[in-house]
Amino acid sequence: MLGKVTLNLPEDPLGPLRRKDGDPAFDDAWQAQSLAIADTLVGAGVVTATGWAEALGFEIQSAARAGAPDNADTYYLAVLGAVEKLLHQMEIVGRDELDASVEAWRQAYLSTPHGKPVELQGAPKSMHC
Repeated sequence: MLGKVTLNLPEDPLGPLRRKDGDPAFDDAWQAQSLAIADTLVGAGVVTATGWAEALGFEIQSAARAGAPDNADTYYLAVLGAVEKLLHQMEIVGRDELDASVEAWRQAYLSTPHGKPVELQGAPKSMHC
């Protein structure tokens, strides 16, 4: 029949989120969350796909020029850097608010016992992820 489209669901719909060795695609939750924020910004039309690609490309190139290794940590730090800069450039989040949020999370991380979830106590809702 002409024009008929059949979609076959993969046997493992989360398969693309796994590496070839079966490990998760993300080493840490923040990596997935950073990409999810970028995807949300593009999906909501806050930033164009081209704008996102340019911002991410700039961060990756900057990391390479600085001698950062070509690995997943460098990539996801570039993703995070691009998200932060876009949020600041578009005046969605001010630099002071972003710096305060980073410091609050850093302090929470440092004061959290190993193996326990990191939580912000008494922080404004805008600082929760």
